[in-house]
Amino acid sequence: MPPTASKAEKQRVRGRYEHLFSGDGGQSQPLLHQHGVEIQEFGKLRLLPIVLSFETRAQSCQLLNQILADTQILYSLYKKHHWLMRGLTFYQLHLLLDKHAEEQVALIDQLAERVQTLGGVAVGDPRHVAEITAIPRPPNGVEEVPAMLSRLLEAHEILITKVREAISTTDDNGDAGTNDLLSSGVLPTNEMQVWFIAEHLVDTPLIHG
Repeated sequence: MPPTASKAEKQRVRGRYEHLFSGDGGQSQPLLHQHGVEIQEFGKLRLLPIVLSFETRAQSCQLLNQILADTQILYSLYKKHHWLMRGLTFYQLHLLLDKHAEEQVALIDQLAERVQTLGGVAVGDPRHVAEITAIPRPPNGVEEVPAMLSRLLEAHEILITKVREAISTTDDNGDAGTNDLLSSGVLPTNEMQVWFIAEHLVDTPLIHG
């Protein structure tokens, strides 16, 4: 559990921002700089009446959070390479990578909400995501375009491997909702994106036949 602020720390913060607490807004004044306790730890499940066993929901949440973390990293890779694109195909790839990023954002929301539906806690903090993901970190600078595209394909491959494993597991466990999300949404989206990216790495002449 993350450490909570001590009483002295709370008083120190309040003292620093005392001017924010002394307004004359009455009951409409926002109560700023509040501290609270963690009401549900990551990895713990609430009981919701969705007729799935604790074990099934726990396993699905674990699988989904791994896929969710990798999907958030893949989204970030798409945005990074969208911004840093170079060369003759800049315009086409700049737009394509942004389109793929938007599609990944939609998946992120669906995956996170499925975790919540199962009673779990979706991984959301980027620092937490970095601890969970299996996708390697790229260099901070700009890579050559073929390396950018290859890195995206490798990230997709890591993600798709986990998605296929999760599809099999959720089918065995009878978690039809998670299985449908993965097999009808996450998998085909990633497969289609792989196709579009891979075609840009085919060594074919643009002008002479």
